Amino acid sequence: MGNAQKKAPGKGEEGGSHHSRPGTPGANRSARSQEPPGKKPEVNGTHPVERRVGEESQSISPTSSGTGAENCNLDAPAGALPPPLARLKNEGNMLFKNGQFGDALDKYTQAIEGCEREGVDSPEDICILYSNRAACYLKDGNSSDCIQDCARALELRPFSLKPLLRRAMAYESLERYRKAYVDYKTVLQIDVSVQAAHDSIHRITKLLIEQDGPDWREKLPEIPVVPLSAQQHRREEPSAEVLQARAARAEQEKARQTEARFTLLKQEGNELVKKGQFQSAMEKYSECLKLKSSECSIYTNRALCYLKLDRYEEAKQDCDSALRIEPANKKAFYRRALAHKGLKDYLSSSTDLQEVLQLDPNVREAEQELQEVTVLLRESLLTAQG
Repeated sequence: MGNAQKKAPGKGEEGGSHHSRPGTPGANRSARSQEPPGKKPEVNGTHPVERRVGEESQSISPTSSGTGAENCNLDAPAGALPPPLARLKNEGNMLFKNGQFGDALDKYTQAIEGCEREGVDSPEDICILYSNRAACYLKDGNSSDCIQDCARALELRPFSLKPLLRRAMAYESLERYRKAYVDYKTVLQIDVSVQAAHDSIHRITKLLIEQDGPDWREKLPEIPVVPLSAQQHRREEPSAEVLQARAARAEQEKARQTEARFTLLKQEGNELVKKGQFQSAMEKYSECLKLKSSECSIYTNRALCYLKLDRYEEAKQDCDSALRIEPANKKAFYRRALAHKGLKDYLSSSTDLQEVLQLDPNVREAEQELQEVTVLLRESLLTAQG
């Protein structure tokens, strides 16, 4: 993303990539065919986020000079554009309002080509033309060309809100969620009041966690820092209610992400136990406990790993922790009994095994262990006496 305003490229500078296809019926059909497989087509080509933004802030509609198609002054001035090019832009705006997106695209393309031909030096006006044409591409389901036009608009006017928002929508429709996330985040730096961007961030975050796992943030492209001069609504201090709601949402999101990572680590630990990889499983359970130290099953699972690794004292400590959380946990008593046995504390082992059988007389493993531990206890007492 450039930082300097540039003139619109002369003919041939971009290889005709924009100008060889826009607006014609064949181009529109080709654009529709580029929609990703498996995507459900939008009604009338309207992106769902675009509908929300349009309803809330009208930030998607092309910049126009009139209040409606029926009383739009097609000859009204349009920035620094010469009158014939201003008329093309106004006609494009009117056609867009009427839902004639392909025809509007033609008008914007003619205006862009006219600016190149006449050497118009007005980055802001040319940025708007590219951004408006991008809106037509987006409406028609041509996300790839929308992205290209938005990129050109942003070269001319870095951190323009509408091209950023349209490009984010196009990336999202192509399931390029990391790039969409970055653009939505940039939009919110410019104008924190764009609710559709907040909603999209929330939705895409879930998708990125599913796609990239708990370390999804590390795979994101760098989010640019928006200069103060490009930021809007800076003087509007949010109310206490808004701040409280934001804090609550942030806390909920943090808790949700913590729970998702906890569940993933626990599942990974369980799979490693099944494979007999007890050291790796123990490490996964330890990470779980850093996130949530009150989960009894994690202590008993890690205790099992410690037992398999002959680390009996640590296994005993984990069972102690589990029993503080759930005083009648059979697994904790049983595994602590095995830890006591490994430590040659046969009396304590026998006591724990009796607790298991008192809680559930049908645990055959506990019966067998109690018999073995009773023999070991008797031998140890005889040895001590001898």
